[in-house]
Amino acid sequence: MPKRFHLAWFTNFTAGAWDATFTHGGSPWDGKFYVEFAQALERACFDYIMLEDTLMVSEAYRGTAEATLKYGLQVPKHDPVPLAAMIAAATSRLGVVATMSTMAWPPFMLARVSTTIDHIAGGRFGWNIVTSGEDIAAQNFGLDKLPPRELRYAMADEYMDLVYQLFDAWEPGAVVMDRDRGIYADWRKVHPIDFHGEFFKCRGPLNTVPSPQRRPTFIQAGGSPRGRAFAAKHADSVIAPGRDIQGMKEYRDDVRAHAAKFGRNPDDIKILWLVYPTFGETTREAREAYRRLVTSSAFVEASLAASGTTSDIDFSQYDLDKPLPGRLTTNGEQGSLDRFQQWGSGKTLRQLAAERFDSELDLIGSPITSPTRWRRRWRRSAAMGS
Repeated sequence: MPKRFHLAWFTNFTAGAWDATFTHGGSPWDGKFYVEFAQALERACFDYIMLEDTLMVSEAYRGTAEATLKYGLQVPKHDPVPLAAMIAAATSRLGVVATMSTMAWPPFMLARVSTTIDHIAGGRFGWNIVTSGEDIAAQNFGLDKLPPRELRYAMADEYMDLVYQLFDAWEPGAVVMDRDRGIYADWRKVHPIDFHGEFFKCRGPLNTVPSPQRRPTFIQAGGSPRGRAFAAKHADSVIAPGRDIQGMKEYRDDVRAHAAKFGRNPDDIKILWLVYPTFGETTREAREAYRRLVTSSAFVEASLAASGTTSDIDFSQYDLDKPLPGRLTTNGEQGSLDRFQQWGSGKTLRQLAAERFDSELDLIGSPITSPTRWRRRWRRSAAMGS
């Protein structure tokens, strides 16, 4: 049997492109649009829907929230966890993934809500693991700023050790439901974990019955070297940018090499590439629509503001028609920043903003004229075994 082609949809519980045609539209916030959307993805045989999340109203661009709120850049955004439960209850085959931050969720509560939703989903729930990468988000949880990135990953590794133990605190067969003897669960098979780490402490056990998967499917999007190693250690599926074929191959090989070092079978990790298709009645119409979009002043400003939300960098301080003055670094999402700045390319900031969604895969065209060309390109990426 040929390798299966995996598909997922990356979205969020936000207004998004609220003024476009096929979107949530900015209201209402009852979740019904996303439930119907997920049901359509299920009919189309997608593997899963992933609900992204952030935890702040960014003020990175010009030091205010004006651009963030004007363009609806990840704000308003509602919690993905209740929405995931709604989608899970209304579908039967589609995987449902919710983003939860190790900074914001206590390990016990994350393990508990994951187990609960996995029951509702019948074993189809996934957790998109993030550490959060914005100081302004950290300030919503009593911190002045984020810990350094390397420390965040050390904390995340310990967090994972803790939740693994919580998911395993009930042994297989602990639930006996013996009506004759009046015993629901065998107390000898449910154990405190008494976890004492450098960053976390938890007695356990979970007070929830183990779910169909025993733990949710783990999704991760690691861009930095440390993030890739974390993904290779824990993730069942990795979300990664698909800008060019060579970069995709290098990313995939790196994750697989890390996985082997951790004693995992690299084939157990499915890498799904982020792509941004643009459709029109004809290929010419699609290309013109894309050109109008990415060269508009509104798109450029929104692109710069959006890039600032994950990097905490105010790009308004730089000249739009000159290259960035040097290679930028951040304590936030360095991988996302590196992809945006394309250091060494010599491109102006305006070009970088316009190319935020650019890809060598060139998924721009019509449903009629593009399939052959796209199939050729996808065969090249599918040959990577992703």
